[in-house]
Amino acid sequence: MPRFRPVVPHFPHKQARFQSFTERGEPQHSAARAKALRKVLKSLKLDGILVPRADIFQGEYIPASENRLGWLTGFTGSAGFAILMADRLPLFVDGRYTVQAKAEVNGKLISIVPLAETSPDAWLKREAPGTRIGYDPALFTARGLARFERAAQEAEITLVATREDPFATIWENRPTAPATPVIDHPVTFAGESREAKIARLQESLREQKLGALLVSECPSVNWLFNIRAGDVPHLPILRAFALVPAEGKPSLFVDPARLEPGLAKALGGIVEIVAPQAEGALEVEARLIRLAKSGSRIRLDEESAPLRFSEAIRSAGGTPDLGPDPIALMKARKNATEIAGARAAHLRDGAAMVRFLAWLDREIARDTPLTEIDAAVALEGFRRETNALVDVSFPSISAAGPNAALPHYRVTEATNRPIAPGLYLIDSGGQYRDGTTDITRTVQVKRSTKAMREAFTRVLRGMIAVARATFPKGTSGAQLDALARLPLWEAGMDFDHGTGHGVGSFLSVHEGPQRLSKLGHTALEPGMMLSDEPGYYREGAFGIRIENLIVVEPRAISGGERPMFGFETLTFCPIDRRLIVKSMLSRAERDWIDAYHAKTRERLAPLLEAETSAWLEDATRPL
Repeated sequence: MPRFRPVVPHFPHKQARFQSFTERGEPQHSAARAKALRKVLKSLKLDGILVPRADIFQGEYIPASENRLGWLTGFTGSAGFAILMADRLPLFVDGRYTVQAKAEVNGKLISIVPLAETSPDAWLKREAPGTRIGYDPALFTARGLARFERAAQEAEITLVATREDPFATIWENRPTAPATPVIDHPVTFAGESREAKIARLQESLREQKLGALLVSECPSVNWLFNIRAGDVPHLPILRAFALVPAEGKPSLFVDPARLEPGLAKALGGIVEIVAPQAEGALEVEARLIRLAKSGSRIRLDEESAPLRFSEAIRSAGGTPDLGPDPIALMKARKNATEIAGARAAHLRDGAAMVRFLAWLDREIARDTPLTEIDAAVALEGFRRETNALVDVSFPSISAAGPNAALPHYRVTEATNRPIAPGLYLIDSGGQYRDGTTDITRTVQVKRSTKAMREAFTRVLRGMIAVARATFPKGTSGAQLDALARLPLWEAGMDFDHGTGHGVGSFLSVHEGPQRLSKLGHTALEPGMMLSDEPGYYREGAFGIRIENLIVVEPRAISGGERPMFGFETLTFCPIDRRLIVKSMLSRAERDWIDAYHAKTRERLAPLLEAETSAWLEDATRPL
């Protein structure tokens, strides 16, 4: 009798609830859309326009209604930049997306320019001297535009700020701006009341002799007021601005009707709720202008405040104080409640991952045909079985064979590959009320080559080096980044992304300012959560990444002379022993893996059914 296999076993889910695998880009429309936009530019007496992948909040994740770059080009990556000229349309992407961009866009219309070779400002200076180039001041920070201003000055280019969104009149069937319900994020999860956070922030503003802070980074707004929403896919935030004076009530620019009743009452006593216009932009500008005229010193976040607001302050005779958002570091240092929540979320998520990996092994052993989408749907289903999953923290990177060589690959119905012998990579995470998870595992499917195993072991050694690191107070992520790369460098190999990013608490899976990267210059402090995820990618063949989340903690050193820090590992899930070349490991590395697997077995086995627990026992045997 043939064996029936549902797409997602053990439970009735047939489809993913939080992810879609349909094509999101529309490259077939790019030519018509470029033509329409060029017509608008001609009416504005412009020769071209700068098109960033950004919205007024400058967030990494943006709703479909704000993805002008994707609408114009068909490119679906999370970072990119285009310059539309009368006869050219270059798309600038970094090393994560060069292969993906070539596959997604209309190559006859759009040229792919690797950022490692040419920056948009350098291209503009070389290719468009003497032209008039438009830009939307709502989509650039002052610092982001400055490089184009330098290029324009050198090439006699005139940069022209557009008063209105040039896309507005030509974007047919534009998605509506999100307006999801805004809910309370109680102290049981946040660990600190909104009143206490506001008081701490205002004290910081007074110490810096600032009259007010414009909070433009959306996760900071949500963290400060202990609120959450769903305005961006997989990111539980309200897209809104806030204005916090050094004394008095802060203002939150949101439609009051969006606040759940209990929250509206709780906020009402400490926060002024201001109905926004044009997503808060017009009302925010009006208040900034009034503050500027009063002589108040207003801090704008140099990373996220739109140039439009800087110009509004200057128009009123003021000088915007461009600098770091003090909330960023406050938010990055997780308190004891948030860390405890993260531990609980990771155990719950780890058990779901183990169920998934055990299922995957069993299905592969039975020669059951599986695809990347099958696996992504199954994993989401296991997470949903926890009855605690609010959303996935990002669309799962479910990648088989050469697809895994694309670090930010997103499986679609068009790219969906069978999971065939070799390597399979799954990078995924969950949003839970008590924490945000992010984990990557690369596993063997039936068999692997010597090159695969050796590369896997080098990546693993790099991940272990970071996890084991002990470092003095004041050390930055840039100083630790090389630890993850040394085993690869020894073989003439490397990877083209950072070793790790910061992670929020039921917020963004990518959080700054902390990161493990060549560009990560913020000192690491206790409570900061990060990913530890070195990788290796052989284009057209295979990809490898191993990722755990870690949190900075004090580390006592007997006889030590300086305060020292290290990392607590939050993620527990087996690392595929079949891919480890034991002879390449030092004794300390082998001991770390054995200890990690022992803890994984101890912590997760009580959460598992007998069959999966037996699989875990075998998967975590000592090396």
